[in-house]
Amino acid sequence: MNGNPDMLTSVDACVARIFAHAGAALRVAAPLGLGKPNVLLNALYRRVADDAALRLDLYTALSLARPEAKSDLERRFVEPFLARHFGADYPDLAYVAAQKAGTLPANVRVHEFYMQSGAMLGVESAQRDYASMNYTHVARDLVDREINVIVQLIAAREEAGRIRYSLACNPDVTADLLDRMQAAGAPRPYVVGVVHPDLPFVGNEAEVAADFFDALLFDHANRHTLFALPRASIDPVEYALGLHASTLVRDGGTLQIGIGALSDAIVHALLLRQSDNAAYRAALDAVSAQTAEGSVAARIGELGAFATGLYGASEMVMDGFMHLAKAGVLKRRVYDDQALEQALEDGSIMDTALHAHAADALYARGALGPFINKAEWARLVRFGLLPEGTQLGFTALQLPDGGSLPLDLSNADARAQWNRVLAGRTLREGRYLRGAFYLGSKDFYAWLHGLDGADFDGLSMTRVSDINQIYGGRESLDALQRRDARFFNTCMMATLLGAATSDALENGQVVSGVGGQYNFVAMAHALTGGRSILLLRSTRERGGNAESNILWNYGHTTIPRHLRDIYVTEYGTADLRGKSDEDCIIAMLAIADARFQDRLANQAKAAGKLRRDFTIPAEWRRNTKKNLVDALKRGDLAAHFPAFPFGSDFDADELRLLPALGKLKALSASKLKLASFLLKSLLSSPQVADAEILMTRLNLQYPATVTEKLTRRLVLAALAGSR
Repeated sequence: MNGNPDMLTSVDACVARIFAHAGAALRVAAPLGLGKPNVLLNALYRRVADDAALRLDLYTALSLARPEAKSDLERRFVEPFLARHFGADYPDLAYVAAQKAGTLPANVRVHEFYMQSGAMLGVESAQRDYASMNYTHVARDLVDREINVIVQLIAAREEAGRIRYSLACNPDVTADLLDRMQAAGAPRPYVVGVVHPDLPFVGNEAEVAADFFDALLFDHANRHTLFALPRASIDPVEYALGLHASTLVRDGGTLQIGIGALSDAIVHALLLRQSDNAAYRAALDAVSAQTAEGSVAARIGELGAFATGLYGASEMVMDGFMHLAKAGVLKRRVYDDQALEQALEDGSIMDTALHAHAADALYARGALGPFINKAEWARLVRFGLLPEGTQLGFTALQLPDGGSLPLDLSNADARAQWNRVLAGRTLREGRYLRGAFYLGSKDFYAWLHGLDGADFDGLSMTRVSDINQIYGGRESLDALQRRDARFFNTCMMATLLGAATSDALENGQVVSGVGGQYNFVAMAHALTGGRSILLLRSTRERGGNAESNILWNYGHTTIPRHLRDIYVTEYGTADLRGKSDEDCIIAMLAIADARFQDRLANQAKAAGKLRRDFTIPAEWRRNTKKNLVDALKRGDLAAHFPAFPFGSDFDADELRLLPALGKLKALSASKLKLASFLLKSLLSSPQVADAEILMTRLNLQYPATVTEKLTRRLVLAALAGSR
């Protein structure tokens, strides 16, 4: 700790303090995602970019940037939406713009270990300075980089005349880095906490004292719109994938999910499983009818509603967890006490209300010691077994109501007295959700702001070393808390032999990063009952043609085949753990798109990995997108699978435009298909309700050029065809 921090009220003063501490060569660490203080980072960047005698090395990850339009039509749609969604005050990161423009100065280098997906493909400076590492190794590896400045966006809350501080969205790496630097005897970096008044405050492990920082910056320039992710749509393929994945989750288990449409689809399926189990099973039957999924779900998961509920242990906390908590699915609480957790796991007690013989049960399990000393008294009060205000005397515990309890519990009469006091009590200090960083929508931030009481106390943002692994002296407790863990992550491609490609292309270009994926895969193999589940769409579109995401081989691997576990596509589930290579190949073929099954099988046969007389079963031939779409439209099912199940940030006009724009984007992948569609539109007169309102939204109400006139005609034709 540093003593009293510098209290600063301007960004310029903070920049001056940073250079006074670090000198001309800044080696700055900043959190990933939301935790970056953009205004301060931009000021540091401008100062260094304007002075060749200075140097800035920035170590960070997930530098968030607004989506960019890839065509004139996209620009017409996206720019007004982004202006409304982010407001006029959101400060884009200057170094990101310079990277993409190829104008990053020679005296500035940006080293990221995780990138916004696809954002830096082809950006040479970003690709060269990318550092491939597991999330849990970041703090360790940064020690050798001689970090001299840490800057972080933080939350503050004034209560009873004092200000409380929280690392809030990003307690993930900062504390670990400081501890490791101190242990290595490295000089302490200058730690700057930049207070954002609107950043949701989180307590528990995320809360730190003022002297955690060397400087605290209070400047109204930092009160800008927070980066909020627009709520995404879910298509039928993603819905089908989410349904299959949801069957692997057990009541009373543990959940880790990431971000994106596939994770949203899992959440939606879990919510349907809870709220309308009959509809859930009907939907599952519909999308499973054409697969050879077998009994994977029956062996590994469940289909029923959640009585005990789930515990969330995820590096990222996002909207999905909010929805699950609101629906009463995310409600299993864990306690940082080995004996209590064991008693809960084996059913000796329930945390909702202790039964009439709780003292006997806890004593038998070792969760209630034979003699109450000072440490045991503090433990029992902390976890709610004893009421607040209980005092430790020389011969007995003095209860707030005037009663007393014996300190010696070795005899039945003493435990009978304890039984009467414990009966009906509810445990405290339970956590229903732990994460290392949060990022989400505006609704999600509002939910975090509104948490109070047990809901606030049950959320714990903590170090990534506590979430993404089970090492560090807590292995047995972590194993109890994370029982029946299901670690869901996405990948881009997978091989028939079970290797996954999640972060980069075979030419070395980085799409995103490893992040915590390897950590969770390894942890699933280390935990009894734990499973790693990698999600992928079976195909992708490129140049107007479909390509399989299940391959025989690929030139880059994120997860090696010896760590293969479970894969899920829209066509079902493949359990590869412990299987022979041939059995893995057959399981993966069963969840591949029908168009590619023969070629994949032939490649496996050519390598001697699949018997020559193997033939594709007839039911696998039904693995087509059309069959899935038709399945989810049957009867009343369609109502359960809307395009935006969690609401939308688009307005009504934008929602009408989206399908048409999506259709045109798909057509534009093929010049021939687009030209054919344009010709048809010119030969027809498409009639669209409120056409001028929609054209005004795209600034095409008065087309002036030939290109604008053709664009207007294309959009109107697409709108007419998407009704």
